[in-house]
Amino acid sequence: MHEWKKWPIKQQDKLFYRGEWNEELFKKTLVVVGSRRMTRYGREMVAKFMPDFVANEFTIISGFMYGVDTEAHRQCIEMGGKTIAVLGSGLNYLTTIDNDGLYTKILESGGLVISEYEPEFKATVWTFPQRNKIVARLATEGILVVEAGLKSGSLITARLGKEMNKAVYALPGPINSISSEGCNWLIKTGAAKIVTEIGDIIGGVVKQDKLFEIDLTNEENIIYQLLKAEPMTVDEIAKTMDRTVVDISSLITTMSMKNLVNEEMGKVYLAA
Repeated sequence: MHEWKKWPIKQQDKLFYRGEWNEELFKKTLVVVGSRRMTRYGREMVAKFMPDFVANEFTIISGFMYGVDTEAHRQCIEMGGKTIAVLGSGLNYLTTIDNDGLYTKILESGGLVISEYEPEFKATVWTFPQRNKIVARLATEGILVVEAGLKSGSLITARLGKEMNKAVYALPGPINSISSEGCNWLIKTGAAKIVTEIGDIIGGVVKQDKLFEIDLTNEENIIYQLLKAEPMTVDEIAKTMDRTVVDISSLITTMSMKNLVNEEMGKVYLAA
């Protein structure tokens, strides 16, 4: 038996739900949606903004699908926040079994899993666009599109939000990335406000997450600053710093242990 099935199903405002229905959850909500084919950029952007969203006591709402939705739910919980998942199926039917554990974590952290469909209802092609109406309606502070293709369901959510007079925001992305075409189009056409920092959404006084300080050696700091500009290979870092590959590899290993960097496909990136 799935752990989340131990939570009873209840009804409120014509919605089925699991969890503890608390009106406070709905007072300050931000919808975070995006591509199911999330890129490294999308994951890093969720990681960039989520600490401040939680610090400013937003309830994060998303659609519980793999990709940006799942990342938004997961990171919100990890940062100590509360999140609401809106399903495109009944509460007893998961469209992606990989989210089985996440379902339970949402409930245990004080969040909600909700659906307009009967508990045993299986998702269909039309239920996800239909689900987006609820997602958009629940937004009080706006809808943020992290990544989206031109035919993405996230654009449907954005359009529905505009029709409901909700604020719509989008993160700009690389112009050669199909995963950002939808976001860039929203910004270009004026359908969404461009977001590069949390102040673009909140305005006024912004509570920022207090990140712990990490002591860096002089050489580690140089590497850190280099990687802030762009990912690099170990060879490129060694050449830039006029050090041996062995020396740089050792430094990268140490920085990796501090969760400052990671390596992927031959390049070193700052950790999200």
